[in-house]
Amino acid sequence: MGGFFGTISTNPVATDLFYGTDYNSHLGTKRGGMATYCEERGFFRSIHNLEKTYFRTRFEDELTKFQGNAGIGIISDTDAQPLLMNSHLGRFAIVTVGRINNAEGLADELLADGMHLSEFSSGKINPTELIGLLIIRGKSFVDGIENVYRHVKGSCSLLLLTEHGVIAARDRWGRTPIVIGHRGAEAERGEAFAVSSESTAFPNLGFQLESYLGPGEIVRLTAGGVEQLRPADKQMQVCSFLWVYYGFPNSCYEGKNVEDMRYECGRVMGEEDDVEVDFACGIPDSGIGMATGYAAGHKVPYTRAICKYTPTWPRSFTPSNQEMRRLVAKMKLIANKDMLRGKRVLFCDDSIVRGTQLRDNTQELTDLGAKEVHMRIACPPLLYGCPFINFSAQKSEMELITRQVIMELEGGKLDNIDRYCETDSPEYKRMVDELARRFSLTSLKFSKLETIVKAIGLPKCQICTHCFDGSSAYTLEEEK
Repeated sequence: MGGFFGTISTNPVATDLFYGTDYNSHLGTKRGGMATYCEERGFFRSIHNLEKTYFRTRFEDELTKFQGNAGIGIISDTDAQPLLMNSHLGRFAIVTVGRINNAEGLADELLADGMHLSEFSSGKINPTELIGLLIIRGKSFVDGIENVYRHVKGSCSLLLLTEHGVIAARDRWGRTPIVIGHRGAEAERGEAFAVSSESTAFPNLGFQLESYLGPGEIVRLTAGGVEQLRPADKQMQVCSFLWVYYGFPNSCYEGKNVEDMRYECGRVMGEEDDVEVDFACGIPDSGIGMATGYAAGHKVPYTRAICKYTPTWPRSFTPSNQEMRRLVAKMKLIANKDMLRGKRVLFCDDSIVRGTQLRDNTQELTDLGAKEVHMRIACPPLLYGCPFINFSAQKSEMELITRQVIMELEGGKLDNIDRYCETDSPEYKRMVDELARRFSLTSLKFSKLETIVKAIGLPKCQICTHCFDGSSAYTLEEEK
């Protein structure tokens, strides 16, 4: 996935840009970049690899090079960004968040039209350059961004740093969020406007959350205010997995706080559950909110029986081989043997993708003396890969443990997968029972789709739940 931050002010923005971008670090792990614009010196851009270190350590020593009163930054899980471009629309820097499913086809069209591609990431087409080239085919920045909306299959939200302000454009289906913040002129660092993937970037920098961009909406930020360049579309398919997993606990999307949503899902499950346990515990970090809610709803203590070792494992990175990935997953979480011994424990986690880490954790908890190990998952079973925002790194839907189980239960076929999406159907129960058996769990339950939709508080038609039930197929069909 990835997250971006942009700001424009009456004063230099390097500090705000640096910390604001850093507050999106939980959304990506591969590349980080920033660009600023200064009337006297023009654009300055820098990009660094983050796969073995952190954003702050890469950019802290070169902050003085970022001069000017406007800038954009990004933490990307895909390509190297920002890119600098010069065109008939003027000079600009660009960052993008999303997924382009038809990148090869778009590249062929652009090359056939006499344009060229110069940026590559790991030998592949740089999707941000593709978006930039689609934009400069327009008669204006707005016309160019609408060209992106018309041609991209998948999703794309973006920021442009121009010579006349920062332009923010949200994906036409609103799959990824964009929030606008404002800091008053009385503040120590002066009046400023900011735009971010995560509202959690605002409070410590003195910004107040002003508004959420709607799907397809385009705005221009200047030091004097926010100008709407294109109104929002009515249809929306914001990703439900943002609340379940990606979102930082104190961020808000569409007016709904992430931690509040997780707590509510856990509370409802706790009230409905009839299992007898001694305490509830969250798998750090995204399972904690659900676990505190579950403990309240089920009227059992919340206990930290597993802790994350934050001094050297503040976030994950992905080694190239499976053995090292499993070791990394194990190293960052430490179980508390004294809290587990002889206890009936219930753990809450955000999701089950491949199941490798869960299998290892269950075995370790049993070895440490847990009498029973129950697992509650914050979302429904993941049955479909995400074709929109790259929320997981699986290369094939068959990497999903649910699909592997269904194939086994159905004799090598997936014809009845829709039946496995229906909570409490015979097929659904068989799948969950088999998952519990494979992971050696005393019991396993998933949140109901109706529960997470109600906890988010938006109509079902405005939330993308494709990974759970394949329900966004109509948008996929439209994008063909």
